[in-house]
Amino acid sequence: MGLLITFIAVVVVAIVNIPYVGAKAKGTIAVIAVLLIATISSIFAINALCGNSFNYSFPGSFVTGEIPIRIDALSGWFILTINFTFITGVIYGISYMKAYHTQTSNLSVHWICYILVHSALISICALQNSIVFLVAWEIMALSSFFLVIFEHYKTETLYAGINFLIQSHISILFLTLGFIWVASRTNSYDFLAIRTFSTQFSLLTSLALFLCFFTGFAIKSGFVPFHTWLPHAHPAAPSHISGVMSGVIIKIGIYGILRMVLLIKSDYTIMGYIILVTSLLSGIYGVMLAILQHNLKKLLAYHSIENIGIIGIGIGVGCIGLGGENQILIILGFGGALLHTLNHSLFKSLLFYGAGNVYQSTHHINIDQMGGVAKRMPHTAFLFLIASLAICGLPPFNGFISEFFIYSGMFKGMNGTDLSGTLFLVLSVFGLTLIGGLALLCFTKAFGIIFLGNPRVNFTHLPHESERGKLTPMYAILVVILIIGVFPQYVMQLLREPIGLYTKYPGNQLSFMQFPFTETIVSIGYGAIGFLMLLGLIFALRKAITSHRPETVGATWNCAYIAPTAKLQYTASSFVRSYIKLAEPLFSIYKHKKEMEGIFPQKSSLQTHSDDKIEEWLITFPIVQVKHFFNRLTFLQNGNPQMYVLYGLLFISLVLLIPMIYESIHLVIHFLNHL
Repeated sequence: MGLLITFIAVVVVAIVNIPYVGAKAKGTIAVIAVLLIATISSIFAINALCGNSFNYSFPGSFVTGEIPIRIDALSGWFILTINFTFITGVIYGISYMKAYHTQTSNLSVHWICYILVHSALISICALQNSIVFLVAWEIMALSSFFLVIFEHYKTETLYAGINFLIQSHISILFLTLGFIWVASRTNSYDFLAIRTFSTQFSLLTSLALFLCFFTGFAIKSGFVPFHTWLPHAHPAAPSHISGVMSGVIIKIGIYGILRMVLLIKSDYTIMGYIILVTSLLSGIYGVMLAILQHNLKKLLAYHSIENIGIIGIGIGVGCIGLGGENQILIILGFGGALLHTLNHSLFKSLLFYGAGNVYQSTHHINIDQMGGVAKRMPHTAFLFLIASLAICGLPPFNGFISEFFIYSGMFKGMNGTDLSGTLFLVLSVFGLTLIGGLALLCFTKAFGIIFLGNPRVNFTHLPHESERGKLTPMYAILVVILIIGVFPQYVMQLLREPIGLYTKYPGNQLSFMQFPFTETIVSIGYGAIGFLMLLGLIFALRKAITSHRPETVGATWNCAYIAPTAKLQYTASSFVRSYIKLAEPLFSIYKHKKEMEGIFPQKSSLQTHSDDKIEEWLITFPIVQVKHFFNRLTFLQNGNPQMYVLYGLLFISLVLLIPMIYESIHLVIHFLNHL
């Protein structure tokens, strides 16, 4: 109880003091507050992962009833993931926000909202009263909105923020409908009432309840077709906020889905198929659109959709395992989903921090306007490369381990399912393989065009390596990525309790050593150690051999051109030209070009631009039609005062007539009933 009061006190004291101190002190208070919040909540989380769940109930009020706080192993896993990303984000953010030190009031709002989002996310993982849960969710949504619109003087930033806010509240609407439905039948706001509801009513009813909650949480997570806010919000926000949003804020939707799978007792096989199909669509669609992007942060945003799809594939596989009581499928599916949730928070935040370094150093975010950045920013280039390899699922990094979990689950699940289940799993393997291959293509393009070659434009200021304040949290993330990739067996042990919630075995009885894939994954860890040692030896030998030789600097081999220019290099579009030709029928790809004309041709140009077709169909087209409809009514606003008085009289008359008409109809019906 004392720790909970301390948690609340830290949040309140930090928020009250931030507006009254200088720009540097604001960041310092934010760091202290985030560290204290993380420390307090991590105590509960670690205890839960060790099998000691926390359970406490506040008295509440006549509106909410009792307010239970329950931190089990699932909550603990997400709390630790949230805390690590918020700590690296606030440390990176202090250095990143130095460029905005003159915007004192903006910085106050920014750091206050950062603390609020952190505390709200922790609260969401712990609270199990639906009303208070929705209050915490609303605090998270509003605070995230203000974080996104930090540069509110830009039109596109405001558009992205308002889009995010509207869709966040559509998410809240679905969650509210689900909670009201449960409360109306059970007269309780406790999450346990959801389980009672699902067991008392038919499987079809409980499945409908799950779909209601799934839609609400899927909007927050960015599953296709609920993803349209995400590619706008991530590029608009400051880079450390983009890292936190992609790393953990969208993952709170994953937490909600996993929590509902625990609570709602329904046809798990159908639930699994629904999640699996949605996830495959999200993963493939997200990575296919990512390849077409020129904006680096928008490219990374679409990869968030892709990785949410990978996490969802794991959840879908786990649900199919629950439906068929296949314990191996449950362990590998949910284990892979939980581990990839952590892994994605690591390498995606690292990628966004790297993008922030590049942006603040070059003042460009368009990939085609970069090149040769690695020569000026070797640390950022190295860290971005490692994160790119990790997100592509290559060993010896963490992304490979979680994807190996999911692959293993799908392959082993084929032996214990019926024909339809086997077909779904085969298609899932194919889909996950396609996602991995396209991710490799995308990050080869991104890293190669940005960091290699020669500059494609004349930079106003020559790029320079970022300061230590930005690089330190990035290297901390790198260490965790390597630990998971090289020593996966220890991370697997931490997953015992969360996975045990879904299996018939308690976490303390769940041993990964009983499954054949464990030996393989331990061998992979040893292989990773050997690979890293060999790599270190090669670099040491190279340094020893070349240390006494003089360095020579020259132009990159120019393919026999006498006067090479940066235009001879690949652009982001030309690198993936063959892919664009294949993908063009599926996406809205527009070309803006100026042809060469005349005997002495002037400057020609070619630009490509891709739009999200789902966004066009679900959002842009309906909005255009609504605007078109209201434009037809502009004749009502004619500037004539007499007409406006007439409108008022007509409205008042209508208000008076409706009750009279209703009462007349009621009297007629009453009279007819007595005949």
